[in-house]
Formats: sequence, structure tokens, C-alpha cells
Amino acid sequence: MSYSPPFQLTHTMIRLVSDISQQIGKWTASEDKLFPELRKENRIRTIQASLAVEQNTLSLEQVTALINGKTVLGSPKEIQEVHNAFSAYENLDRWSEVDGDHLLEAHGYMMRGLILDAGQWRNGGAGIYRGDKLVHMAPPANQVPRLMIQLLGWLRDTDAHPLIASAAFHYEFEFIHPFSDGNGRMGRFWQTLILSKWNSMLSYLPVETVIKAKQNEYYSALREADSKCDCTAFIEFLLSSMNEALNEAIQVGAKMRVEKPLKTTEMRVETQVEMRVEKPLKTTDQILLMLEEDPTLTLSELSARIGRVKSTVERAVGKLKKEGRLEFRGPKKGGRWVVLSQRK
Repeated sequence: MSYSPPFQLTHTMIRLVSDISQQIGKWTASEDKLFPELRKENRIRTIQASLAVEQNTLSLEQVTALINGKTVLGSPKEIQEVHNAFSAYENLDRWSEVDGDHLLEAHGYMMRGLILDAGQWRNGGAGIYRGDKLVHMAPPANQVPRLMIQLLGWLRDTDAHPLIASAAFHYEFEFIHPFSDGNGRMGRFWQTLILSKWNSMLSYLPVETVIKAKQNEYYSALREADSKCDCTAFIEFLLSSMNEALNEAIQVGAKMRVEKPLKTTEMRVETQVEMRVEKPLKTTDQILLMLEEDPTLTLSELSARIGRVKSTVERAVGKLKKEGRLEFRGPKKGGRWVVLSQRK
């Protein structure tokens, strides 16, 4: 018998799939290809909420400031998590949802500089604790490659609706717990990738904001699925969250179209007054900062990290080289950047 995640198709799932499909139709019609400001805002909300579920304390305003190239006072680890997540989401289109190597590469983006085995399956045991109580023991590390091949193969071949398949994948991914860290954010990220292959608009649906608001229910649904060896209720929870997120996105879009000039002004004032944000760094200084942390970054990765188009990064790097502040040593593949002088 071929492998399949443990769930039953229910009337609730069918109703929610129908409701979500109708909501997507409304959202598509109302947003007219999702104008750039709303698209960027939704992505920032997604990143902030997904990281907040993992105990990142940076606020939406701080994450917005970071992605806009400003320097924010905060934990270096939490700031790195934001840069990594933004880089991963900006590269969403480059990965196939059924390719294991792509999954490992995406984990490398998401966890770069945070753990030593970023982009690799875990090589040790993993357990999930609630306080001092063990609530889930993941399969042994030597079973992870086989289980992930099995799960990705099911995703490739299943006839289940993508909305249902993405939620079932999400559960099984968390059950397997294939990485030493970052499993929660990667499970939500990969579900977004699966959904985006079905409808590209869903690349920018901030379902994570609903999950963050219902975090206890999210974890409760995961535990229930573990105890029953059946993820039906978890799938229903995620479908309900998607439906709610779509409803919110439609309302936010409508409000943004009406109040766009006012909203822009309010966001700028809020950032200046409520945030302890330092003076924005120049593009050249941001590049030097990033390359001091990771001298193996490519120009494309730098572009994603600092939120600038690649041509801008290329010009800035050229200027730094001309000024004798930056140099690339070694072969084009496998070489590394060397920062030759301190930032001005």
C-alpha cells in the first residue's frame, strides 16, 4: 500500500475548500493583481507573525523597518531571523514544492547563521516539550531522509485538493521534524510554497497572522493529531485559518485603497515616534555589514537581504571596489568577499 498522511475527507473540509475558493475569487477581483504596497505589507506581516510563533519579539514596525533597510535596536539573532526569512520568501518562486534538495536549500536560507547544520537533515534525536513535559518525540534521525522522500513523493502524486494537501503536508512535516531547528517556520513556509503553485496570489496571503492569534489552538490541533494518529482536525483548523486570513486580506485591501495616502503618512509617523530606529544605513554600508557576517554571499543574496534590486547592489559593490574597501578573492564559484576597510 502506498504512503498517505493519516486523515479523512470530511464535509467540513469540502465546505471550507469551497469557501476559500470563493474568497480567492473576491480577493483577486478586488486587488487587481495585488498592488505592490499591499503585496509587500502582506509579506512583512507573514514574516513577523511566523517568527513571533517561534518567540521572536520584534514588532511589525521593527520588521518593516528592517526590511526597508533601516537599522533597528534588537537582538542580533532576531534581526538575523528577519533577514533570513525575507530572503527565503523573496526566493519562493525558485523552488519546487516536491524537490527535497530544494527544501534543504530553502532551510539553508531560513537558518543561515543561526545553526551550524542549516540546509541539512538533523543527525540527532528531537523532542518537543511543553514546559518540562515531552509532548512529541520525533522519529529517529536515521529515518528522516526516507520519511521525507516518502512525504514529498505523496505530495507529487496525490489527487487531494492543493488546499487539503498543503495542510496534510504541514502536519506530517512537523511530525517528522526533519531539522534540528526551524521546523515550525519551514512547515508554514513550505505550505505557502505549495499553495502558491496552485494560485500565485497565495504567495502573499498572511495566514501566519491568524495562526499567531490562535497559537494555542494551533499547537493543540498538532497534539490532537499526534494522539489520534489522524490529522483531520489539524487540516480543518488550517483551512479555517486560510479562510479567515482571506477575509481579513480583502478588508485590508479595501481599506488601503480608500485610505492609502493617510495610511502611508501614519505608518511613517508611527515609525519615527514609537520606534527606536537609528538613521538608515547607506546601501554600501549595509553591504559591508552583510559581507562581514557572511563573506560567501552572492550579489543576488545580498539583493534579497537588504531589499534592493540587483542592479543597485552591483553599482554599490563596484563603488566599494573602486574605493578599495571591498575585494573578491578566489574563483567565481567558491570564492569569498574580503572587507578591506571599516565603514565610513
